[in-house]
Amino acid sequence: MEPSLYTDIDGRRLYYMFVAGARKIIENQARLNSINVFPVKDGDTGTNMAATVRSVIETLKPERSYKAMMGLIAESSLMSARGNSGIIFAQFLYGVSKETAADPQITVDQFAASIKNSVDYVYKAVSDPVEGTMLTIIRVWAEFIDTNRSHFKDFSQLFVKSKKTLEKALADTKTQLKVLEKADVVDAGANAFFYFIEGMIDFIKQNNIRELFQAAPQVDLAVSHDETIPEEVKFRFCTEAILKNVTIEHEELTKKLNEHGDSVVLAGAKETSRIHIHTNHPATLFDKLKNFGTITFQKVDDMLRQSEAVYNRKWNIALVTDSACDLPDELIDSYQIHLLPLNIFFGENHYLDRLTIRPEQFYRRLETDPAFPKTAQVNETAFRNLYAHLASHYDAIISVHLTDKFSGTYFSGVKAAEQVSKEFNKPIAVIDSKNVSAGMGLTVLRIAEAIEEGMPFDQIVERATTWVADSRIFVSVKTLKYMVKGGRVSPLKGLLARLMNVNPIVSMDPDGKSMIFGKTYSQKANMEKVMNHVKDITRDRPVWKYVVLHANNPGGAQWYSDALSALTGKSPTAVVNISPVIGANAGLGAASIAFMYE
Repeated sequence: MEPSLYTDIDGRRLYYMFVAGARKIIENQARLNSINVFPVKDGDTGTNMAATVRSVIETLKPERSYKAMMGLIAESSLMSARGNSGIIFAQFLYGVSKETAADPQITVDQFAASIKNSVDYVYKAVSDPVEGTMLTIIRVWAEFIDTNRSHFKDFSQLFVKSKKTLEKALADTKTQLKVLEKADVVDAGANAFFYFIEGMIDFIKQNNIRELFQAAPQVDLAVSHDETIPEEVKFRFCTEAILKNVTIEHEELTKKLNEHGDSVVLAGAKETSRIHIHTNHPATLFDKLKNFGTITFQKVDDMLRQSEAVYNRKWNIALVTDSACDLPDELIDSYQIHLLPLNIFFGENHYLDRLTIRPEQFYRRLETDPAFPKTAQVNETAFRNLYAHLASHYDAIISVHLTDKFSGTYFSGVKAAEQVSKEFNKPIAVIDSKNVSAGMGLTVLRIAEAIEEGMPFDQIVERATTWVADSRIFVSVKTLKYMVKGGRVSPLKGLLARLMNVNPIVSMDPDGKSMIFGKTYSQKANMEKVMNHVKDITRDRPVWKYVVLHANNPGGAQWYSDALSALTGKSPTAVVNISPVIGANAGLGAASIAFMYE
């Protein structure tokens, strides 16, 4: 079909073209994941690019003005960008927006000038530009558009004729990078940009707006994966952030970022900077970054876990939990459990529980920071991004989360699971643990062992109901002042408890609500009360496994470990410093035990 002729583009036409390009990326995300070998062979370029463009098309509506629409697309892309390729793509759009004439409609000449000038923005954003990547294909396409701006009457012909140049630039990436040549694949980021322009071209040819919105894009899963042992992941965490009102120049900030890892991309302006870096110590990095601006957003992907999912997964059922699950890192790594962090805010600064703020850092700040930390649930987008990546590689997903009475995290997981399950035609079970901390962790561990033993998906999901019901947790709180600050206890009750020197014991009821199990006049007394109760309830039902927890209280943890070891004849499965998101309410000095019946 001959494309429709149009000699200028307004904001609405730009919006529809962007949607068409975005849908093409979303439909091909599994294939992009399968060929992702650079800069890290972690199989997530498709997921990241799909997440970047999906957020734009879900939040924006068409505007009449091209300049206004381009600005909104650029801003939304910068805020939602994920991964190395996602941020480079967002920076390209940012450059186009900055270089676009302030007109409601633009001509071919104006468009070509903005595309050509945007290339400099992209190359400057990358600390170490590498040819044979998305950078190259953007540059080659921009050069074609600029060179041929006077050869074509309208945008239709210009875009359609640019496809051959794009195809060649994409094919050439295979020979420009040794890692691509060795794997016999083109660059995944470059391929994503090709799909984006190809989707635009398809829309230009068909010019059918109704068809564009009739159905959700369907992910093509008919791809094969190179099941080889991956190269070593040098820096484990793909770390991103938005830094507002940066107080140092971008060149200086780039140098500081390079001290903590590689693959540094710094996009945007000082008012709103989007940061990308691969690092092994995100918590150390963000402890430094808070001195150079306000951290309003963070995202951390575990590239080792992603790489395992693609090339070295132990089982075909993926297991997901959130950071309120207090299991040690060693067990989480051993069972390849995917961890979604809850959000923590100290004032305006944003952190990711256990990833960009570790328990030892958190408890230190809990005592010294004038702002009391606030917590927030894992949102639906984070779930959807992770589920989409896992659905590209696993047969099924089981996701276990903290009680829905404490957080909306569980409901976010349910909503995301419905969408991704339909999109990928893979079963996803989201389970409310009706518990927190290691009470939830033991359910996760039981499921992990069942997956390891080869138990079928449906049977695990059915048995999980019993495991949830068989988990117990008892928290010996040292002081109520943290619950008062967090709003869990009224100031009056907190004052009375302090005057009377009352220390509560907090547990969970069968519906997942917190309850005061008992109270005494010292933490030592309520720990003894907990142990006496555990002796009573385990006489006829032996303990399967137990975990001891504390909030910077190793002495209390040791007392519980000794007492439970004597009672059960077993050593603790783990002794864990309570995760920050739970410790914010339990408070400094808390000591806790969690166990599950046989």
